[in-house]
Amino acid sequence: MNTSTFIQNQLNISDKSINATLKLLSEDCTIPFISRYRKDATGNLDEIQIEQIFKLNKQFEEIVKRKESILKSIEEQNVLSPDLKQKIESSFDIQELEDLYLPFKKRRKTKADTAKEKGLEPLAKIIMSQNVQDLQFLASKYINNEVSSEEEALQGARDIIAEWINENMYVRKNLRRLFQRKAVIVSKAVKAKKDEEGAQKFSQYFEWEESLNRAPSHRLLAMLRAESEGFVKTNIGIDKDEALDFIENAIIKSKNESSEQIALAIKDSYKRLLEPAISNETLQEAKEKADKKAIEIFSENLSQLLLAPPLGEKRILAIDPGYKSGCKIVCLDEKGDLLHNETIYPHAPQNESGMAMKKIRSMVNAYNIQAISIGNGTASRETEFFIKKIGFDKPLQVFVVSEAGASVYSASKIARDEFPSFDVTVRGAVSIGRRLSDPLAELVKIDAKSIGVGQYQHDVDQTQLKNELDSTVMRCVNSVGINLNTASKSLLSYVSGIGEKMAENIVNYRAENGAFENRKQLKKVPRLGEKAFQQAAAFIRITNSENPLDNSAVHPEAYGIVEKMAKDLGIKTNELIANKEKINLIQPEKYTTEDVGILGIKDILKELEKPGLDPRKAAKVFEFDPNVKKITDLKTGMILPGIVNNITAFGCFVDLGIKESGLIHISQLKDGFVSDVNEVVKLHQHVQVRVTEVDEARKRIQLSMIL
Repeated sequence: MNTSTFIQNQLNISDKSINATLKLLSEDCTIPFISRYRKDATGNLDEIQIEQIFKLNKQFEEIVKRKESILKSIEEQNVLSPDLKQKIESSFDIQELEDLYLPFKKRRKTKADTAKEKGLEPLAKIIMSQNVQDLQFLASKYINNEVSSEEEALQGARDIIAEWINENMYVRKNLRRLFQRKAVIVSKAVKAKKDEEGAQKFSQYFEWEESLNRAPSHRLLAMLRAESEGFVKTNIGIDKDEALDFIENAIIKSKNESSEQIALAIKDSYKRLLEPAISNETLQEAKEKADKKAIEIFSENLSQLLLAPPLGEKRILAIDPGYKSGCKIVCLDEKGDLLHNETIYPHAPQNESGMAMKKIRSMVNAYNIQAISIGNGTASRETEFFIKKIGFDKPLQVFVVSEAGASVYSASKIARDEFPSFDVTVRGAVSIGRRLSDPLAELVKIDAKSIGVGQYQHDVDQTQLKNELDSTVMRCVNSVGINLNTASKSLLSYVSGIGEKMAENIVNYRAENGAFENRKQLKKVPRLGEKAFQQAAAFIRITNSENPLDNSAVHPEAYGIVEKMAKDLGIKTNELIANKEKINLIQPEKYTTEDVGILGIKDILKELEKPGLDPRKAAKVFEFDPNVKKITDLKTGMILPGIVNNITAFGCFVDLGIKESGLIHISQLKDGFVSDVNEVVKLHQHVQVRVTEVDEARKRIQLSMIL
């Protein structure tokens, strides 16, 4: 089997598309570049499909590498038979490969090894033939200096048989299926820890039992976290009698003295070898599935967060609200650069609201502020009400934005490099302002796990999580495109073909030589070669370039095509851009080339209609209910406006403008069955909800969208 066949067996994609994609990947083309600019080669595969091919190709390579390692190990032991070699070479199932390798795996000395050293393997073979008439007499022949009795000889033979049963591929394969179908996970409280701090949040799992294959991913991860923190013990198991019956039916072919010994060996093998191994495998497989589901949700949430509506290039006054320590204020220009900062104390205990109002009004006028951004943490609602009381000389939009991760950013090296002369409070306020003007550009500076969307991010496979989140950020950055002359190093590092080191080179070149005047100038950046330019050029924008295509998603390799289109129409290139009437006259078939096919030409025409169009929507002001300022203001039955601020497998959380977010369980999203929360709501969606339950003591709010 080759890579293409292996991938095709798992994806409904043509062999031609797979091979074309593999070729492009082998040429160091990035996934965003392939999906956007090589559609004709791949048969119009999207980023998700290309990423699946990339992952499966990697998986195939790992299987091939493992097979080579297994074959080498068995060969070194001089026990590689032609039949075994053929089985290993023809298998592409990693579990099957490990089962084939199991008898030859280097391990600590076992009971079976000891019995074989005592010369009891022939006795085990005779018993397994199931043709013995007088077992005691037969066993007596194996008494020697190391074996003192018939029973010791039989025990040693059973130890060997137990190991053979454990290594039996048919038994392992079918026992695995039995566990996958019927395994039950049981969790019980650790009595000594039940009353410790933090135990109560896991109380649901102090006495819990359910079918493993029906346990939702979030519940399994919660149980495993409870176990890792020492509050519960979990166990995976199936009906023991059913398992033993299956093995006996597979191994025992007759009823006699031998079968009695084999039955004893089966019980020992199951208890000591098979059940621990298969139950661990089954739990690991379930954990991997739960990880995958949690990572998918996290990735989807992150994507929605990064592509949240930007306000755009406006002068912003940002507020990091607080009580005793005051509200930290910063004023930012259109580029997000810091113009001014100070602290006001409008709330208790100082209550200097009059002075604070004067300062805010003065800053708004002095720095020509166009919008106000307020962090949604402590004192957020009070600060919002305070700001809305101020009589400004002009109408101002007031936004409340999520400050999740702002403290992480403010203490990071990125923030220290940006603002070496300011403390963490100023940096945090700057982040609150910038994430209003351009959420994507600001949030890429923060470790995605700290942004606060998703669940159990610390419990899932960290390598997989990082890879998936990095891919998500890259996908979002390249779908929007970035301004080469204003982008931070963090943002540039996610551009197709760039990376962290090259991003640093670009920023340094920009600092030394001034703003880039055109895309071609990117080639002058040290160590940025033709390949990197090919991959990156179309995802960057230069707003004032002499070539208007430099501010579009048209790839430089297609500039000649666009120029020919304009020439054929008797106009200049800049007169073709956004000229729908002229664009409609173009026949795509006339302009295909070896590199750019009909799909590519159609994409070019779409881009020419609306060059550099940001796929994100515009930011909108949201008004919370002014009568709800804390959880005690909530009453069952109230209908309130809210913003979805987190999505999980079991529902979504909604910001009501107070400290505590409310939960809409998946069953309360709409009438009828919902299989995926994202089918109904998206992150930052404005929703109307009904309060169904308020638990002030536990600070929990239950909501419903079924009004």
